[in-house]
Amino acid sequence: MKKNILYLLLILLAGTVVFPQHNLAAAVVSPQQSFYTSLSQLLQRHVQQGQVNYKSLQQDKTSLQKLVQQVGEYDLSKASAAEKKAFYINAYNVLVLQQVLEHYPLKSVMDVKGFFDVKQYNVAGQRLTLNQLEKQKLLEPYKDARVHFAVVCAAKSCPPLLNEAYTPEKIERQLQAQAERTLRSNQFIQIQPKTQKVLVSEIFNWYKADFLQDSNSLLSYINRFRSQPVPATYEMGFYTYNWQLNDTAKK
Repeated sequence: MKKNILYLLLILLAGTVVFPQHNLAAAVVSPQQSFYTSLSQLLQRHVQQGQVNYKSLQQDKTSLQKLVQQVGEYDLSKASAAEKKAFYINAYNVLVLQQVLEHYPLKSVMDVKGFFDVKQYNVAGQRLTLNQLEKQKLLEPYKDARVHFAVVCAAKSCPPLLNEAYTPEKIERQLQAQAERTLRSNQFIQIQPKTQKVLVSEIFNWYKADFLQDSNSLLSYINRFRSQPVPATYEMGFYTYNWQLNDTAKK
């Protein structure tokens, strides 16, 4: 009889065990959080020094396709301005990678008709081309020219692709660091002291109005992000944009 009572008490006690709430919360990850984590992991596996190893990325197609699906299903209904900004930058970069793989091996994205302005994607429930995504969701609402250094069009002359996701919590710091990284690069900003000239990316020519929103000149905008300013007396020119694929894979 005593054994039976003891057995019943043990069963009752087992049913009242309470698990710490923080452990349960840690196990719950929202689809939004999962998107940023998974993207960072993918980029760290396949991006080296701002360029992409598309051969290795091919072996990771399933992970990339899942990210493309998350881009389409992402819920922005309660998103802050920072979250939207980070999401749309990441969405652009994910969709560029996916589109390159669809046509890989590929010499240049310019060989794919309508790469930027015809092909539409599902982005948080909206059908958008890459150009519409960049202009309507990033450049127009935020008026932040640093976006031009964060969205990467898969060309050698593009800014380096960051090997981590832009996140709502760090987006402004990441954009600042990315602008500094890009505009301090000797390849992106080509200074010629002997001739007192500086050659800059044609991005500054194509999107001149964006850079002059809060700067008197292109050079003054560039110097905001440089530790060693380009002399104001230097003549500025634009080097030819290299549309060759930003591919690190050995041919």
